[in-house]
Amino acid sequence: MPPIASLRANANATIDATITAISAPRDVTTSRGPSRVADATLQDETGTISLTLWGGDIEKYSVGQKIRITDGWVKDFRGKLQVSMGRSGRIEVLA
Repeated sequence: MPPIASLRANANATIDATITAISAPRDVTTSRGPSRVADATLQDETGTISLTLWGGDIEKYSVGQKIRITDGWVKDFRGKLQVSMGRSGRIEVLA
């Protein structure tokens, strides 16, 4: 797996990382209507990146879990890189 430090904006990414924090969910309004969103902080030996969790995904994951993100999408949001699932991404809990 490529390390977090090698990720670049506007590219797909497959990474293994540990969830070190999850923010409190907040309500947002999107083009598809109201939803809930939370930010998880992912870490590996090279760095950290934010993972955007939407709706039911917020309750599926917890701090301390090791996960694999397959085909996630990396973007630059307010000057910081973050990864989201996009259309084809998947999250798998490893431990």
